[in-house]
Amino acid sequence: MNPDARYLLNEPAQLREHYAQPNKAVVQKQIDCLDTYAQRLIALSPFLILGTQGANGIDCSPKGGEPGFVHVEDEKTLLLPDRSGNNRLDGLSNILQNPRVGMLFLIPGWSEGFRVNGRANISIDPALCRRFALNQQPAKSVVIIHVQEVFIHCGRAISFADLWNADKYADPAQVPNALEIFKAHVAISANASKTS
Repeated sequence: MNPDARYLLNEPAQLREHYAQPNKAVVQKQIDCLDTYAQRLIALSPFLILGTQGANGIDCSPKGGEPGFVHVEDEKTLLLPDRSGNNRLDGLSNILQNPRVGMLFLIPGWSEGFRVNGRANISIDPALCRRFALNQQPAKSVVIIHVQEVFIHCGRAISFADLWNADKYADPAQVPNALEIFKAHVAISANASKTS
């Protein structure tokens, strides 16, 4: 699709002119530390999406575990264990190039999102990795997030999606099998390598 250039927004002023100003409270709700509410929400969350950006682009990696698998070390520091996975290392590689990270925490059944933005380092300190052991296996590394922005995120998208309503879950018969998708995408990649 080639979009009509007359309708493309290219400047910050154009974008702001197209949208209303945010309510003052929407801006003021952002704080720079993990208060008691933030700490409670993080302790309840079993899932987050970690956003990073590096030379090869943007990555949004899902991270999950038991509720509270992300630890609040203090009001300015979060500890996120990285456990064995697919070893692509997209997000971790991005952090080495650009330490800025964004996190969206979700709590099943809660119609809001909770966001934390900051700067990250990756530690392989053995004692720290053991602290996050799962099934007697230490974390591979721990991402240390130095908190800069904290705010509750409007739950409109979660409500519109009716995300937690089991009656609206996709029919499993309609959802492609993950292994089939994996094999198909590997084949596409292999074919593309042959032709390039």
